[in-house]
Amino acid sequence: MKFKVEKAVLDSGVKIIFAVVEGIDNRSNNEQWQEYRTQRIAELYEEYKDLDIHADPILEGFNILHDNVGVKRRKNIPASENLIKLLVKRGEVFYINQAVDIYNLISLESKLALGAHNIDNVDGDVTLRFTDGSERYIPLGQTEPLPVAAHEYCYCDDSNEVLCRLEIRQVNKTAVDENAVNVFYIVQGNEATPDELLTETAQRIIDTTTKYCGGSGHIVIPDVI
Repeated sequence: MKFKVEKAVLDSGVKIIFAVVEGIDNRSNNEQWQEYRTQRIAELYEEYKDLDIHADPILEGFNILHDNVGVKRRKNIPASENLIKLLVKRGEVFYINQAVDIYNLISLESKLALGAHNIDNVDGDVTLRFTDGSERYIPLGQTEPLPVAAHEYCYCDDSNEVLCRLEIRQVNKTAVDENAVNVFYIVQGNEATPDELLTETAQRIIDTTTKYCGGSGHIVIPDVI
């Protein structure tokens, strides 16, 4: 499987690399991870409880990115902003499974938009590109396809199915559940994020996931098309 990105998407302000981790055990629940998670969630709540989202360059950078491609802000809250708002509102982040929990915590820490996808359910390659409106899109929690607007940047596979709309909404097809063994991670930034932050975050995903879930991983720089 290859990873690709349209130059036009990069030119709009998207920064993107991928991490791949294969051979994980996502059925277990590591006590050391749970202890670390509890501590970090409490620390991050204190750090973010009075945060002005729009004064933060990285978080506001995703809104500016949406402005650049004509996506309305109000109905399209960037993933990392939404996660921080959830933490501040509830003092907690929903636990789904260990692999998902790990990348959610790293997203909170880095403020980058992260996503995880089951490689074994991907058809062909993954391409970050602008949509034309013909794509199939069944977001998480839905059972029927929803329409896709043209000229939104989306992660699609070779079957013309959206795997992630913008950096906002993932899909049922590649959702990472307890049975997932091979996973790829989206590590997306914007014009306000240094390239080193993307690389460091991708490596952190690999190191943390392999520590608590096993497997092995590597970073992938997508081919520009």
